[in-house]
Amino acid sequence: MEQPPIGDVFGEMIRDAYAVRTGVGPRPLAGGRVPRPVIEVIERDDGLINGAPADHYLNEPKHWQPHDRRAMKLCRGQVLDIGTGAGRVAVELQRRGVAVTGLDTSPGAIEVARRRGLRDTVVTTVDAYAAGATTRYDTFLLLGNNLGLIESRERAPVLLDALARLASPGARIVAQGTDPYGTTDPVHVAYHRRNRERDRLGGQLRLRLRYRLLATEWFDYLNCSPAELESLLDGTRWRLKSVDDKDRPYYLAVMELIQ
Repeated sequence: MEQPPIGDVFGEMIRDAYAVRTGVGPRPLAGGRVPRPVIEVIERDDGLINGAPADHYLNEPKHWQPHDRRAMKLCRGQVLDIGTGAGRVAVELQRRGVAVTGLDTSPGAIEVARRRGLRDTVVTTVDAYAAGATTRYDTFLLLGNNLGLIESRERAPVLLDALARLASPGARIVAQGTDPYGTTDPVHVAYHRRNRERDRLGGQLRLRLRYRLLATEWFDYLNCSPAELESLLDGTRWRLKSVDDKDRPYYLAVMELIQ
């Protein structure tokens, strides 16, 4: 079977979602006067396909999940919004007078974030940014389930070390994660079991994104319990300070830099 070309899937999707919402975009929308819905397609390595409207990446605060609104109150000082996407959170922080930088690997998503008014943006990985940045941050945001960017048991200490190198004294990470183990869906339960048999964390996902003709490379993304998160912090420069799980299975974790 012919494989799809690799490209900036997220960026293409966000550009089209922004065009549908605003009526302004680089590509004519299918369907004449009725704009087509823009759907994010997520493919898992066991063959599971999920799809969801991409419009939520552009939502204003009144449409956010409650845990996202609570996370805003945990920001302090200079903020690095990791996986900023279309700037949903970063633009709102900027409106509130917070000094915020939006970081993403997707040039297309950052283009939309800039068009929405986000002034300070970086298109790179956390590792590359940590190698050369001179700015130091007081808060690192991993919202929109972006705690998953720690990827795996092996990758977590590398990412956490990069954040420590970017951190001011007393810095914190505010991350939104998902505890995957409350499900009774046999498809997910079997996947957790398969992962453990391969010496992976149960909620470690192997995914790729699809949009139109493009795909991403396969990548790891981690859904973990708060207890697993705490174990991943062992031996790093971070400690788990608090967990807000009012919206289970979603939770907000606050991690603080060890002095």
